[in-house]
Amino acid sequence: MTKEELLSSVRTNLANREKVDYPVIPDYKKPGADLKAVFEINAKIAAVDFYDVASVEEAQEIMRKKLPDAKVTCSATPEWRGNKDIHVQKPADLNDVDLGIFRAEFGVAEMGMVWVTEKSLVTNSLGYLSQHLAVLLDPEDLTENMHTAYKRVDFPHSHYGCFVMGPSATADISAVLVHGAQGARTLTLFFLKKPVP
Repeated sequence: MTKEELLSSVRTNLANREKVDYPVIPDYKKPGADLKAVFEINAKIAAVDFYDVASVEEAQEIMRKKLPDAKVTCSATPEWRGNKDIHVQKPADLNDVDLGIFRAEFGVAEMGMVWVTEKSLVTNSLGYLSQHLAVLLDPEDLTENMHTAYKRVDFPHSHYGCFVMGPSATADISAVLVHGAQGARTLTLFFLKKPVP
């Protein structure tokens, strides 16, 4: 059989096949679960510091106390202004950022992690080159688990997306855990309602 005959056969069979629906997968929701409490337990395991705050100003004050030497701040969210513009020529231009700030699109309680895309990061290197990260998350934007998370993710309309779970953590050959070796040294999450448009 030649290559052309094989491809022709594949095309014919693809055109004539009957449509098969994807299997229905349950989302394994636990009725009455306190998603915020579950998120906090799992975020703590991942070395995330988290705070309930009523305003961005309160979050900024916490970060000033935590990182008194932070000079360069870069924000991907208009609610918290940084002193470095997020719109850079090259992603590597964010290599001097002490504190990177963004709002997560949603959080996954069972993992204590957040989902971000190019919409939330603007320049994806903000999440990797910053020495420290401050993440804003609306408590209403928590979902139970990875099954419910994948139903929320808008894959067709995202060019980039990833789940972020805690600061960078790398174990060397002797199993010594090092934070910040390949990414942010700390991740601080602020539960803060989204601003009303």
